[in-house]
Amino acid sequence: MSIHGEAMIDWNQIRELRSATGKEDFAVIVDLFLEEVEESLRNLENRTGAEDLRAGLHFLKGSALNLGFTGLSCLCQQGERTGTMDIAEIRGCFARSRADFLAGLGLCEES
Repeated sequence: MSIHGEAMIDWNQIRELRSATGKEDFAVIVDLFLEEVEESLRNLENRTGAEDLRAGLHFLKGSALNLGFTGLSCLCQQGERTGTMDIAEIRGCFARSRADFLAGLGLCEES
């Protein structure tokens, strides 16, 4: 399944998570998620071997899916299946998803 560069967000997942955790804890979860994804993306570039890469993509896929970043999760799943990845495509998808997510939450400031 290809997402063709689209940033996809599952807003129902986000609403459910926000409702279950409360506003303050949700903000902490979002901050932690964004930090972990950035770190995971940096680490993906240093992974050697298909199994090591698959493990990194699996972690990123699960994290993305938990916070409703379905487009990112889909790309990671593709890479997990094949043992290959296009880091630029994954980074681009994350950047677009992050911007859409923050704008959707009313947290994105205009530059």
